[in-house]
Amino acid sequence: MRTRTLGTTGPQVSALGLGCMGMSALYGGADRAESIATIHAALESGVTLLDTGDFYGMGHNELLIGEALRTAPAARREQALTSVKFGALRGPDGSWLGYDGRPAAVRNFVAYSLQRLGVDHIDVYRIARVDPDVPIEETVGAIAELVEKGYVRHIGLSEVGAETIRRAAATAPIVDLQIEYSLISRGIEAEILPVTRELGIAITAYGVLSRGLISGHFTRDRQLGVGDFRAISPRFQGENLQHNLDLVEQLRKIAEQKGTTVAQIAIAWVLARGEDIVPLVGARRRDRLAEALGALEVTLDAADLAAIEEAVPADAAAGDRYPAAQMAHLDSER
Repeated sequence: MRTRTLGTTGPQVSALGLGCMGMSALYGGADRAESIATIHAALESGVTLLDTGDFYGMGHNELLIGEALRTAPAARREQALTSVKFGALRGPDGSWLGYDGRPAAVRNFVAYSLQRLGVDHIDVYRIARVDPDVPIEETVGAIAELVEKGYVRHIGLSEVGAETIRRAAATAPIVDLQIEYSLISRGIEAEILPVTRELGIAITAYGVLSRGLISGHFTRDRQLGVGDFRAISPRFQGENLQHNLDLVEQLRKIAEQKGTTVAQIAIAWVLARGEDIVPLVGARRRDRLAEALGALEVTLDAADLAAIEEAVPADAAAGDRYPAAQMAHLDSER
């Protein structure tokens, strides 16, 4: 497994991380046994970075990862690094109630995460979205206190803009920014990525396959299950969906020429954007994990990259990456 380092002060991690959200929430039903087997397969293949959020399934995802870690071979369990997002408030009906970044809340959230995961520390801890009522300095400062006490190893950020990155980094060392980045989500390139590189902060890129949209497996007639986020995602609606799937077909031509899959080309493109970028793949099954890991063997030369850029130009996607109400919570989009 190739490795990359999270920023100038962070840990060495596998070049691909495993995003575990879909095993518990937002993409319809998932098989628990297969999810745990997929985490085990990821660890066996050398994947070390496991990403989750305490609000994924209202704690379900952390409990799932905790079970997978407990039942993994000791050597694999010890190499695992946990990346946890906190702060999202949920109702018993699954509704979203805002974000809480108060220092007291940070200490409360981490206590529950440590228990559910069955670990004595979290490797990278971050608020999922900025709490508009709490200065980022207070939230990051509270995590820094947890670092001093040994409950957290490193501080990360999630979906924040350039100004917030600078303020956070002036408060405490920041190892990475978790943010959506893919062939059809390239908003970070104008301002955010230059700032993270200036400050020595890595990018852990989620949504590298745009929630399956550019995986090569999604079809226009696919029926989405109850609770599947994509049913309300603008990029999966009507003419937007057809436009975006047309882009995928252009990408498929390049993949076929390279003897690889669409998903592997899309992941390899993110990998090629810099050694400071670690893609998170949201595989829920071992076959999808194996396909994603194959991207590590794909080499893209200048001609390949030019062809990909021509097939899927920047800003080519139709539709925002979140519904309007959720876009309003993104400090990174302001």
